[in-house]
Amino acid sequence: MPGISILVYTKNEQLDILACLQSVAWSDDIHVLDSGSNDATVAIARNFGAHVIERTYGENKLAFGGDEAGHRNWGLKNISFKHEWIYIIDADERMTPELFSAAESAIASPGRHVAFRVQRHDFFLDTWIKHVTPSPFNIRLFLHEKVHYERLVNSITVVDGPVGEIAAHFNHYSFSKGMSNWFDKHNRYSSLEAAQIVFNTNSKAKFSLRKAFFSKAINERRFHQKEMYYRAPFRPLLMFGLLYFVKRGFLDGRAGLTYALLRSIYEYMIVLKVREMKTLEPAVSNESHQTAVSG
Repeated sequence: MPGISILVYTKNEQLDILACLQSVAWSDDIHVLDSGSNDATVAIARNFGAHVIERTYGENKLAFGGDEAGHRNWGLKNISFKHEWIYIIDADERMTPELFSAAESAIASPGRHVAFRVQRHDFFLDTWIKHVTPSPFNIRLFLHEKVHYERLVNSITVVDGPVGEIAAHFNHYSFSKGMSNWFDKHNRYSSLEAAQIVFNTNSKAKFSLRKAFFSKAINERRFHQKEMYYRAPFRPLLMFGLLYFVKRGFLDGRAGLTYALLRSIYEYMIVLKVREMKTLEPAVSNESHQTAVSG
């Protein structure tokens, strides 16, 4: 039976990392790629027996924030995994025993598949928000040489080959560290999302409506769907309507309503920051020009 290596990306995850590692303790090759934690995350991971790699990224890479895709790609290329199949897990996630068994079966007979999507169960207000989650599937199990990431934040997993699906799930507790942490994190994320949108606009990133709906590659579809979505008017209201009515988030009760509102607020933060960045661009360009002339 082939084995599975584990890769966990962390930063200041002392509240979640132990339970995460315990859920993958069956693996004989667990790696934690930490990006500059200043809490007990690294110590907890090392005491558990994981291989810990510390690598900071962000401000020294890009003026407006961190390059999440670049960091993840670095991990895939530079970590010496014991097994060719790896499973990616975040600190606020837990792998279920059923998923472990399903993953073993998948890699034992993968067919032509080089990666597998896994269903995600998100929990909020002690409720599995079954309907209101935007993307209930994630590519987490794959041959590490067949995958790379793109985008600065909320990176897209790009797979070189066919992708299968595993009939099992992992649990995701994105609110495990409280609402203040969620807002802090999404304040940072919204800045990076806004920077990505402005960058794509300035670089005239190609967008295809046909590929957004009909591309056979799910990741290519997702890229063009994101570009289409970022061009849509009234995005915060659009997000709320999609989650609460189209995806029937109202069936998730108070948790569904609250989550849909939070996602709308996040979208509005991105809209405001994009507007601000575009307003500041002429002033920044003019200042750079004057500096070059005076120099």
